[in-house]
Amino acid sequence: MKCDGIPSGCAISGMISETGRRVDGRAVMKSIACMHDRSNGLGGGFAAYGIYPERKDQYAFHMMYDDFEAKEATEEFFKEAFNVDKDEPIPVHRENGIHNPPVLWRYFLEVPENKLRFISERDYVMKTVMELNSSSERAFVASSGKNMGAFKGVGYPEDIGKFYKLEDYRAYIWTSHGRFPTNTPGWWGGAHPFTLLDWSVVHNGEISSYGINRRYLEMFGYRLELRTDTEAIAYLFDLLMRRHRIPLEQAVMALASPFWKNIDRMEPEQRKIATAIRQVYGSALLNGPFSILIGHSRGIIGLNDRIKLRPMTAARKDDMLYMASEESAIRTIAPDPDKVWSPKAGTPIIGILDDGVE
Repeated sequence: MKCDGIPSGCAISGMISETGRRVDGRAVMKSIACMHDRSNGLGGGFAAYGIYPERKDQYAFHMMYDDFEAKEATEEFFKEAFNVDKDEPIPVHRENGIHNPPVLWRYFLEVPENKLRFISERDYVMKTVMELNSSSERAFVASSGKNMGAFKGVGYPEDIGKFYKLEDYRAYIWTSHGRFPTNTPGWWGGAHPFTLLDWSVVHNGEISSYGINRRYLEMFGYRLELRTDTEAIAYLFDLLMRRHRIPLEQAVMALASPFWKNIDRMEPEQRKIATAIRQVYGSALLNGPFSILIGHSRGIIGLNDRIKLRPMTAARKDDMLYMASEESAIRTIAPDPDKVWSPKAGTPIIGILDDGVE
């Protein structure tokens, strides 16, 4: 199949089996490779959910270190902050053209009870991630959720996938990204996805409201240290949905709010809600062109900006929901979908795992 490329467009692709079937990483690698020309080799990455079922109740920290001295210092921090059940190098394949990777290590952690006297467990982990990413320039957290992990780096996404041996992982949710950075550096920590706890975000576009969004997030204890606008999106979802417990539809309305002229045309009750969201969460509004995929422990969300300046296509086949920048990236792995559509601006596509799936 010929796949049309759009230079400087970035590429995103994701899928979910809503019944919880775990599939290996070959399909998502094939999908993102179809859009090779949308990236330039300065960043590729994947998020996978359901990959650590035997340790599903522990936080899986994927770490990147510039050197072993930074690793040793961070491990001393971990010994104080967590109960470390297991640590090991992240398996990689060194023969596929990825150059100068950092030290890649993963840890399976539990939060000691004595750390939770005045704070919830997830807030404790969130604050720990913020501290780690801001206290050292030689160590940072690639992912920190339960039963999930991020695999990212500098390179084309299909090469990054082979580097991390993603064919050996089985997940019920996959997201992927091919990067073409235009105003932020191409480095291992700046590759997508950006994560916090179970949230992961891959993004095509640019967040021109980053300065406002960053200052707003800092009021709630978030520290944005990874030198790219996408980081703010992951933290905003964590703030709105986990900490403020806003329903998904209203969180989306805060991030991709309707224009005031459209709010004025709504029915009275809907107009009241939309007005309140704009007034309370105006600093969370994402301006600029974007299409994003958000992974979380129970599903996947696809979202465009409110005038749809970046492409996104969705499709369904049996229990699978697919989303990608291009239809060809879906058809290369699901050639005969039951349904294909292009979502409206600012309207989320939602895939949720069935009840009982762990």
